[in-house]
Amino acid sequence: MIQLGRGGCTLARHNREGRGTDQLGFKYLISYQPDWLKRIKVTRQLENGRQSTKGLFRNPARGPEADSGDRIRAGITSDDQALEFEVALTDPKSAVKSIKVVYALPGENDQMDEIEFAFEGISEPTS
Repeated sequence: MIQLGRGGCTLARHNREGRGTDQLGFKYLISYQPDWLKRIKVTRQLENGRQSTKGLFRNPARGPEADSGDRIRAGITSDDQALEFEVALTDPKSAVKSIKVVYALPGENDQMDEIEFAFEGISEPTS
């Protein structure tokens, strides 16, 4: 963590990159904040009408190594699906524990397919 000036904002360590694959075999590149993100789960509707949730990515770190800072940033890209987004929010009290993003992609028969990404934060306090 870097603190700027007296009473200034705190900056977290730079984002890391990871990879994952979903239920249908689509590949994802994940940009994540190493001291906030614990894991990402992806939920999709399958062709048979059932819903499936799968762990897309788990942070390899055993816990935070530094304060996560005042901002949470994470992003997901899937070239296979022309999917790309980034979430960024200010959390000065470190109170945000999870973030859900529902992303709509063009599906068959002019229908939109929705994919839900659930970002789960590390709940352990820093030492």
